[in-house]
Amino acid sequence: MNKAFISEIVAMEWEMFQNVPNAGGRAACQNKGATFKVMRTSQLTAWSEPLLESYKLDLQEAQVQGRNLLTEKYANMMAWTDPEDYAKIAHLLPELTPAKKQLIVNITKIHMEWVKEMNEKYPYVREKGRPASSQEDSAYKTSVETYMQGELATYSLRTLELYMSNICEQQSQNINGAQIVLEATVKAYGYTSLDVANKALAPKN
Repeated sequence: MNKAFISEIVAMEWEMFQNVPNAGGRAACQNKGATFKVMRTSQLTAWSEPLLESYKLDLQEAQVQGRNLLTEKYANMMAWTDPEDYAKIAHLLPELTPAKKQLIVNITKIHMEWVKEMNEKYPYVREKGRPASSQEDSAYKTSVETYMQGELATYSLRTLELYMSNICEQQSQNINGAQIVLEATVKAYGYTSLDVANKALAPKN
């Protein structure tokens, strides 16, 4: 998959991100286009071509329907970060079928095993990012687990099935999908490898 195709997807996401409402007014992260581009491009680097194509179709279909998948993603996260307020808006979100729920559980389980491995191999790189588990969610930081579950809930069944196929294929080849994302991220910030980045970010004696 060429970089131009991924850039098209990120541009569509950015447009939706600009229209995500925030209770306290426009969020600071909505003005950080460069950071958004790095994070989203890095994630998509780990995806297969069929998965990318399916997700792009999800975004296009959402646009036609007048839905904002980024708004839905952050609303979904509130099930863990703000259950009380989530209960007030849950009825506004598309209902998840049992098939979707099971795929989200299965995908998240595998991804969290990968993240745990990255925590052990590259602790100083990882600690610059989101905490891993939903148990570590706070008012200031949303975990990888919660973020992922919130986002997966916005995907179509078609995209979730392709996502599952993608990570199972990676597993069969002993590829850590979370490592692909992390490596793409550090390279975007000028490091030549995860080992170099981890060493550079380690506490200095």
